[in-house]
Amino acid sequence: CRHLNDLLSLGQNMKRESGRKVQKGNISAAKAIADVIRTCLGPRAMMKMLLDPMGGIVMTNDGNAILREIQVQHPAAKSMIEISRTQDEEVGDGTTSVIILAGEMLSVAEQFLEQQMHPTVIISAYRHALDDMLDMLKDISTPVDVNDRAQMLKIINSAICTKALSRWSTMACNIALDAVRTVELEEHGRKEINIKLYAKVEKTDIEITREEDFSRILQMEEEYIQTICEDIIRLKPDLIFTEKGISDLAQHYLMKANITAIRRVRKTDNNRISRACGARIASRTDELREEDVGTGAGLFEIKKIGDEYFTFVTECKDPKACTILLRGASKEILAEVERNLQDAMQVCRNVLLDPSLLPGGGAVEMAVSKRLMERSKTLTGVEQWPYRAVAQALEVIPRTLIQNCGASTIRVLTSLRAKHTLEACASWGVNGETGTLADMMELGICEPLAVKAQTYKTAVETAILLLRIDDIVSGIKKKGDDQAGGGQGAE
Repeated sequence: CRHLNDLLSLGQNMKRESGRKVQKGNISAAKAIADVIRTCLGPRAMMKMLLDPMGGIVMTNDGNAILREIQVQHPAAKSMIEISRTQDEEVGDGTTSVIILAGEMLSVAEQFLEQQMHPTVIISAYRHALDDMLDMLKDISTPVDVNDRAQMLKIINSAICTKALSRWSTMACNIALDAVRTVELEEHGRKEINIKLYAKVEKTDIEITREEDFSRILQMEEEYIQTICEDIIRLKPDLIFTEKGISDLAQHYLMKANITAIRRVRKTDNNRISRACGARIASRTDELREEDVGTGAGLFEIKKIGDEYFTFVTECKDPKACTILLRGASKEILAEVERNLQDAMQVCRNVLLDPSLLPGGGAVEMAVSKRLMERSKTLTGVEQWPYRAVAQALEVIPRTLIQNCGASTIRVLTSLRAKHTLEACASWGVNGETGTLADMMELGICEPLAVKAQTYKTAVETAILLLRIDDIVSGIKKKGDDQAGGGQGAE
């Protein structure tokens, strides 16, 4: 029987790894990625400074922002980075937790692989554990009144207090809540909260293909501009916005009619303006109707802030869009504040869409871990061990919180475990500031159910995905390959 490598007829620059070696390599890569951002969890989180390829600096403790800048070669490490991006897109928060948890899920699986347990058995136990974890989260969660402003601000504050923005948390929480409430739209009994507010607007361009007398072209252009301006003036607006340029001639016609024109507005900004004042974006002026004009805006003004001019459209009636203006000392700080504010708005959106709350500070992980341990005693066969390992892996979140604020890990974790054996103590977790035990609900540290459920789903699914891989075939480029001629037998 010929060797499989020969049967596959791998090229001279192909490298193949298989079996246990691949699984161990994947676990090591996942642990390495988790170790990079382990210190970025909790209110005492450390920040990372990264240099991007263009020479810019990124300073952040946001898991997704850090991993986005890191260049890795290992396919398993790339998968880990991808899950952080998925988490950010889906729920906007928990990007650090999901990486740490996925790394730990793989780490606890290593011992079973060494004991020659088949990966399929481990995967089956992990899937079983995930289903039970999601049911337990629903049991532990408490409903929240989305109209209670104080409660909503508490939830958003929990997301911000681990970030650089925590110093201005009161202001940031109010801004985030107001912004999300503004863009909330309810249609046909379904809530739509699109924070990014992207919309595609198709445009039509005019191309002159025939060569004509230049003066005739200019005359045609003037006539065309005059027609467009007359179409607009007919509706008697005070203000028009366009994504394209406006020629001097068009400005002249519009100014004579006492109409202010703002040109080269971004597509996304144009969409926001239309939602704020109730206007409709039109692609052609001959299609304009009276109802396309937005009458919801109260005041239009231009202000100079710093060295730049800003256009303000304010005092709107029932606006469905808004702008948040940030001012800071440096580009890096502003970029970090923007990321933090995005997280805060995403958390607010999650609560409005799914109004259920869970205690933060590692309390949920300990409560779910304890319940999984109890459930594992009812299981029979070899599957109970990986199932129990998932329960142990969940403890990585409170453990990391304790480590990051410099407390004694073993002592605090043991007392937290003991606390969770008592009745009605499911909301006890680690105070990330001091490293002591506290009731998270009393402290006001809460998390939306949607974020936690997504974290668990993504972490366990990634662990399952990487455990399934038992073969990696990769093409490697060696220096001087282009010159080397090597035949079939070349290594």
